[in-house]
Amino acid sequence: MAEKSAPAAIVRPRRPRPERHTGLWHKPQLLDLVSDVLLLFAAIGLGWALVTWALSRPFFPLRELVLKTPPTQVTQAQIEYVARTAIHGNFFTAQLGEVRIALEKLPWVRRAEVRRMWPDALELRIEEHDAIAYWKNTGNGDDVRLINRQGEVFTASSDMNMPEFSGPQGTAANMLERYTVYSEMLEPLRAKLVRLDLSARGAWQLWLDSGLTIMLGRERERTPLDARLARFAAAWPQLREKLGVQPMRADLRYPDGFALTLTDKQDSAATGGGN
Repeated sequence: MAEKSAPAAIVRPRRPRPERHTGLWHKPQLLDLVSDVLLLFAAIGLGWALVTWALSRPFFPLRELVLKTPPTQVTQAQIEYVARTAIHGNFFTAQLGEVRIALEKLPWVRRAEVRRMWPDALELRIEEHDAIAYWKNTGNGDDVRLINRQGEVFTASSDMNMPEFSGPQGTAANMLERYTVYSEMLEPLRAKLVRLDLSARGAWQLWLDSGLTIMLGRERERTPLDARLARFAAAWPQLREKLGVQPMRADLRYPDGFALTLTDKQDSAATGGGN
């Protein structure tokens, strides 16, 4: 008998698996979102460019400067100079900060404000320094400047009749405060305080329009400056009657009294008084 052969194996071809596309280009929803974002940025950029172009056109020229606070020290020529050098562009593009800085560089300007006034003007407000005294920094040679009512030192020229202060840098506000106090305390002398000096060591010296110089000295715990000056001012009416002449100098640096120098050719007169 013939042997039966084994059935042949049936080989079926494998079907190829479908490829899975995971890249960006195969995600239509994400592509739509990206395109929308790009279009939005493009529209914003185009709109900004159109606005910038329109504002830079000569459609909104500046024609007027409106000064809301008429100055007393700043001149019209100085305002015109700032207008020529600091104002550029039109109503929308003019840099208000640059205009303000240029105004505050003028000698008598303490503070400035700049605003737009529709449709073609800039509004200016200027606060000027109110000078109250001349200032000389003891460590800066012969440079003379001015002090305003806030105790700030500024540079400007003036021929006003004002007292003179001389002291170390940074002491102007303190000297202005002392000047006010000492002026009131010296009223019994019937003289005006015209000069006030403060040395680097803290010693005070006062000049009166009567020609009297007061050596006040430095602050001491036992005999404060105000106490020394008050004692001298209280004794002055009687001293004036007794002396009969105007002293040149009063030295108040003593703890229990003061010394008067009458003239260059006369001796000093010492006066004591408990304190």
